[in-house]
Amino acid sequence: YLEAGSGWPLVLLHAFPLTADLWRPQLERAPRGWRLLAPDLRGFGPGVPPTSASLDEMAADVEAFLDAMEIDKAVIGGLSMGGYVTMALCRRAPARFTGLLLANTRPGPDSEDGRAARNAMMALVRTKGSRAVADQMLPKLLGTTSQRARPQLATLVRRLIEGNSPDGIAAAIAGLRDRPDSTAVLQGVSVPAMVIAGEEDAIIPVSESEAMAAALARSQLVILPAAGHLSSLEVPDDFSEALGTFLQANL
Repeated sequence: YLEAGSGWPLVLLHAFPLTADLWRPQLERAPRGWRLLAPDLRGFGPGVPPTSASLDEMAADVEAFLDAMEIDKAVIGGLSMGGYVTMALCRRAPARFTGLLLANTRPGPDSEDGRAARNAMMALVRTKGSRAVADQMLPKLLGTTSQRARPQLATLVRRLIEGNSPDGIAAAIAGLRDRPDSTAVLQGVSVPAMVIAGEEDAIIPVSESEAMAAALARSQLVILPAAGHLSSLEVPDDFSEALGTFLQANL
């Protein structure tokens, strides 16, 4: 895991198929009074790949991480897959949240077409490895502005993807494919919540983020211009400013 700052804990969960390094820009900009922690989720980063990686197993891992760090309550959030894990943790242990961050994610399960695409990607990574996943996903992960104006991000994202094992990626794909609907979970959230969307996100349309924010009782929606699906990495200053403002105003 990565860590920066001191104060009340803020736990950040990364996107598929990256690692906790996704959050380095935010750790470098840790707001005063906040301790930021970013663990590698099951199947990602160094170590032996798991045989399974359901969203519930990932959420249980985050609970175990909190216990190991002697953290009873925290602001917890994630981007994309990290958001799915956050919602699974809301289902398992709502009392551990003092605030919620959901960035570039959605509460609903995969559609039938989405499940078929997951199966195809699982076959791809098993036959051609992590590099093939990077080739397929990079055009969707980064917004058009980032692809045009920040070409170094593609190199970084590719390195993070290719650093993960094919078996770990495949296990996570199955977990993403089989995740349940978390809409009812969001309707039961009572803590302050922030929803962040990328204006150029080709995977999660802004309209879905708007609907998700509407389902939360105490939510704030921020739409980041010139950002695609990896908004925290693409526009780190804007993302960190929005996050810091939310934390200062609500927590």
